[in-house]
Amino acid sequence: MRWCRHWTRVALLATSSLTVLVATACGAGPSERPGVAVERPHQADGQAPAPSAAPPAPPALQQPKTDLNWHECAAPTFNLLGLGAPPAGLIFECAEYSTPIDAGGGILGTFRNGAVRARLPQTPADAAPLVLTSGSDRSSTATLAGLTVGPASAVLAAHPIVGVDRRGTGSSQPIDCMTPDTRRALADNGQFAPGGGNPVDTMAKLSEDATIACQDFLQPYQGTFDTAHAADDIEQLRKQWQVDTIGLIGTGNGGRVALSYAAKYGDHLSRLVLDSPEAVNADAIGRAEQRVKGAEAALTGFSQRCAAVGCALGANPRAAITDLVNRAATGGLGEISANTLLTTISGFLGDPRADQSGHVAELADALAAAGRGDRGPLGKLVLKESAAVAADGQFVARCSDNQQPATPDRAKELENTWGAQYPVFGKAAATRLQACTAWPAADAPQVPKTFGTPVLVLGTAADPAVGGDGRPAVTGALGAAGARTASVEWQGWGHPTFTHTGCAQQYIVDYAKDAKLPRDGSACPA
Repeated sequence: MRWCRHWTRVALLATSSLTVLVATACGAGPSERPGVAVERPHQADGQAPAPSAAPPAPPALQQPKTDLNWHECAAPTFNLLGLGAPPAGLIFECAEYSTPIDAGGGILGTFRNGAVRARLPQTPADAAPLVLTSGSDRSSTATLAGLTVGPASAVLAAHPIVGVDRRGTGSSQPIDCMTPDTRRALADNGQFAPGGGNPVDTMAKLSEDATIACQDFLQPYQGTFDTAHAADDIEQLRKQWQVDTIGLIGTGNGGRVALSYAAKYGDHLSRLVLDSPEAVNADAIGRAEQRVKGAEAALTGFSQRCAAVGCALGANPRAAITDLVNRAATGGLGEISANTLLTTISGFLGDPRADQSGHVAELADALAAAGRGDRGPLGKLVLKESAAVAADGQFVARCSDNQQPATPDRAKELENTWGAQYPVFGKAAATRLQACTAWPAADAPQVPKTFGTPVLVLGTAADPAVGGDGRPAVTGALGAAGARTASVEWQGWGHPTFTHTGCAQQYIVDYAKDAKLPRDGSACPA
């Protein structure tokens, strides 16, 4: 059975093209994991408890018995992502596989899912792969490509990594459900929408327009783009590989997908790494504030580094950026809205690069030029980041995961509160709370109730994509399910953590061998 006629039309137009949405030494620190109460069997007074047997080690990672039909795709992928030439020696391949629209059988038909694989010439030929999901933050393709141009390659030297793009994103079957005007207005937080009015009310109306268009376009499949179905797509890959278990890395929103996989298919999961995971059981306001705090912290880190190297933004880069955002909010940057500028900055702050000094200079130079009236360099960065976060598939995925949206009145209050508390990113983030307000309410993503596999958790407080405050809730939920966790704190800024630091990558490599966790509260320097 094929998709609905609208979906089939888009698939025919887009099937032939690759659509990519753009996406050291270690010490110890304090533990973030909350204590978990354990009820012990009753025993007579004075009698020592019977020793408990150590849990069996999870099974080793497995090589696929039946692999996908991979083909080299480094050059076109890196070109679309604006990453320049692929690193020398990198083997970067693409593949597709079919997944049921609904694994439960409620809706018949299949969906074309995209996957990418990265490895190095020195990656052992018999090394088992690790699976990566970035969720809806940006495509797994973009995250994996970013890893390859980052400052370290320890994990790729030990294991191939296979990124699975979420439905409607990256190289998976695309979605084209909104009009160009609605898409652009959502990206701009409604700043240039006709009629003026309160930005929150404008965004609420845009959310209604986009929701009606996309729900109509996707019906009767509109309910199959949430984290639970994303987990089903990963399970389909495991089945195609004909392996009993897989190792999974979930970054940002992909952490929710990974936890959903653990809840539904925990017996098939032998390794689980959560890198900068979103908080579990948090409402839209809570998740948004965590992102804003992370973005402000990342901007502080960037500004300090920028000033230290004498960048083009002068002695106070944060003040220069704040002034530029205020100018954009009043139309002073032409067609570049304040929200588009902020989206570009936060995305750039998250990206890994091997040449960090050059990376800092690139953003500083573009922003300084825009301040002088030359918006050309900044415009190139805007186009790159817009392709990563403003596509229809990501709107659908994000809204499918949105729980307990904020009311317009509450968003208006937060415009003032967050605008004062988080002076660069706060006001725009409060307005953005209305982007998914019209989408039908979604069930909370599943978390495992019982889970015995040890879990490695990575993160930083200066994460511009999700922030750093979600990890305690995640480790607490896993502890309640019986899982042992160990958190590793990176002291730098960016997203996700493991793409920026060889220290975190070495922790992943060591954990992948035998599922042994490092000391909880370990740290990686910036």
